[in-house]
Amino acid sequence: MLPWFQVDEILLRALREDVPYLDLSCEGLFPPSHRSNAYLLAKSEGVLCGAAIFLRTFTLLDPTCAGKILKDDGEAFAPGDRLLTLEGPTAALLQGERTALNLLQHLSGVATATARVCRTVEGTSARVADTRKTLPGLRALQKYAVRCGGGSNHRFSLSDGVMLKDNHIDAAGSIAKAVAAARVHLGHMVKLEVEARTLEEVQDALMAGADVIMLDNMSREQMREAVALVRGSSARRVPLEASGDITEANAAAVAATGVDILSLGALTHSARAANISMKIQTE
Repeated sequence: MLPWFQVDEILLRALREDVPYLDLSCEGLFPPSHRSNAYLLAKSEGVLCGAAIFLRTFTLLDPTCAGKILKDDGEAFAPGDRLLTLEGPTAALLQGERTALNLLQHLSGVATATARVCRTVEGTSARVADTRKTLPGLRALQKYAVRCGGGSNHRFSLSDGVMLKDNHIDAAGSIAKAVAAARVHLGHMVKLEVEARTLEEVQDALMAGADVIMLDNMSREQMREAVALVRGSSARRVPLEASGDITEANAAAVAATGVDILSLGALTHSARAANISMKIQTE
């Protein structure tokens, strides 16, 4: 689970956006003494992510809200499943409903998309990873959702590691120049990855001493050749990352080339929200 100070910062910003000063729908309708029970109902199948974050939304609105998680993050759910229960002042439940659901539905969608891709590469040595193509302000939560779906995290930020992409290399003049310049300032704990667009650039990255090599938008035949090149010409185990137009439909074929990592921006920027509703208990 993420540190709560990070989660609270995101939730408070979202709540301020949705309830800037008054909830006109609940004002005068539900006094503080009016309390209700509610539950989360799944309407689609998927992988849950954000249950505790969902409940935290309501305790920030009113500390007397309380809930019980029935399915944990990372667990699969099916239509008709109840995911958690919630009790508290009716006004607080209704005020937090949309903000809490927006995050839960989105994060569960990311976890679900990740789990689907991970299933397609089972039996291979490849791992599925995310990228920095995240929604502004939600990166920590989205990367947590990827882990709930069985995936791995790429770097969290520009401060976590060096990735020399095409524009870095073109601006520096060559892969060798870019790697040499970047190495001068690196600490011994920091890794350096080089993006390669051709087999020649794979060789250049290998010779320059890259810790990881990204195969950018290569065909599967080129990926197989790159795997053979790197495995056959280096005593070091240099991980190869495939990136660019990888989908659930072609992930298995990409993994079969022998690459170590499949990175997909779509896990975070294009995941379809899970269909989950909050229902007030009426009986």
